[in-house]
Amino acid sequence: MKPTTREIDFGDGKEPAVHFQSFEKIIIDRRSVYSVSVGLVRGKDDIIKLIKRTKLLKNHNKATHHSWAVRIAHKGAVHESKNDGGELGAGNVILNVLQKKNYVNIFICVTRWYGGIKLQGDRFRHIQDSTLYAILNT
Repeated sequence: MKPTTREIDFGDGKEPAVHFQSFEKIIIDRRSVYSVSVGLVRGKDDIIKLIKRTKLLKNHNKATHHSWAVRIAHKGAVHESKNDGGELGAGNVILNVLQKKNYVNIFICVTRWYGGIKLQGDRFRHIQDSTLYAILNT
């Protein structure tokens, strides 16, 4: 989880309106189930708290994947980090949505319970749709 500085913070980024919110079972496809959590973050301690809080939600300890991304504006720069959570490429999908929608000080975690049937490329669409769902509903 090596954070990177990707761009200059011009102060026009959008922030989530909530400190933490979870949306459960928003996508179900071939027995795989997706949930998403979103929260406001200002630093490393907030990220750690939200990861723990997400994993403590009911049945989340049984999930196959917890993929997440974060963008934080600090001292004129935007710092980013991501984690695939075992779902290769998932963190980057989440981060790309946050970049395109110009969100900062945000943490998004997409949780997946694998249903035993491979979703191929559809899994990336579900991760993207889960991320969009979270930012549009907070």
